Amino acid sequence: MNEPLLTIVIPCYNEEKVVKETVAQLSIVLVKLVQEQLIHKNSKLLFVDDGSQDHTWRLIMEISDVNPFVTGIKLARNVGHQPALLAGMLQARKYSDCVLTIDADLQDDISKIRDFILKYRDGYDVVYGVRNKRATDTFFKRTTAILFYRFLKKMGVHIVHNHADYRLMSKRALDELNHYKERNLFLRGIVPLLGFRSATVLYDRKERFAGESKYPLKKMLTFAFDGITSFSITPIRFITLVGFLSFFTSGIFGSYAVIQRILGYTTPGWTSLIISIWLIGGIQLMGVGLIGEYIGKIYKEVKQRPHYAIETDLYSVRMQAQEWLSSPAPSMTDHEKTS
Repeated sequence: MNEPLLTIVIPCYNEEKVVKETVAQLSIVLVKLVQEQLIHKNSKLLFVDDGSQDHTWRLIMEISDVNPFVTGIKLARNVGHQPALLAGMLQARKYSDCVLTIDADLQDDISKIRDFILKYRDGYDVVYGVRNKRATDTFFKRTTAILFYRFLKKMGVHIVHNHADYRLMSKRALDELNHYKERNLFLRGIVPLLGFRSATVLYDRKERFAGESKYPLKKMLTFAFDGITSFSITPIRFITLVGFLSFFTSGIFGSYAVIQRILGYTTPGWTSLIISIWLIGGIQLMGVGLIGEYIGKIYKEVKQRPHYAIETDLYSVRMQAQEWLSSPAPSMTDHEKTS
């Protein structure tokens, strides 16, 4: 098997504190893999600047001038982690045999990249990085993550447990991924739908090298909710079931009230009346809100707006410059010679 050209895609948002160290460590990994003849010497580190407000993009450009492994794309604005990740993957597939995605914070164990490549060379189109344990997480994050994965499976969403976005995909898997045009991106749920032969690589997650997490609690909850509503209609069915149960229960209590009225045992019940009103009202509002969430997703899908806009692509700029430099100089015309 010929050495595959590997591109490691690293999404970045305000990561100026870690970019240099990330480049240094990943470059060492690529050099070793090239020396072992596991990957092609033209393999790349593709940094995707997701509209950073600091000096992240300036550092990427400066490093790319001196490090042949490094290239980058700058998005026109901040679009979020998943669209930025997709942008890098789809750009990299144009010139790569396989693409590996990893976050810039160096929490994922880069020493395992060799195992990813070996799995790919064994014929796997998708290789998932799966955490051995969650010792570096807080108790709250660890517990909510476990509940999240379990809840997704209960909702009928096929997802790899304890897998984030540390994965390797072959070119043909990425070509198939490009056919998925949905606006509501949840790559952890989309990739398993492709159906290609897959494998897992176990690793231990490390502490963040520097900077702060770009996924606070609010973003994590939003991400989890998007994942559930993008891949399952079970929540709507649950609300429908609650509606039927409420209707059935109200019928029982209504019959009881009629019987009590006939027997003359009715007494004023202000408290029970208020509780019933609040209960039914809350269920209705919750149902309307949930249905509205799905309608909102339909609204986004119908508009078919692009996920991102690329402002600068260093790889394309370099290729165009090389073509221009390698092209023969135009010959002088007879008129130019005589003049």
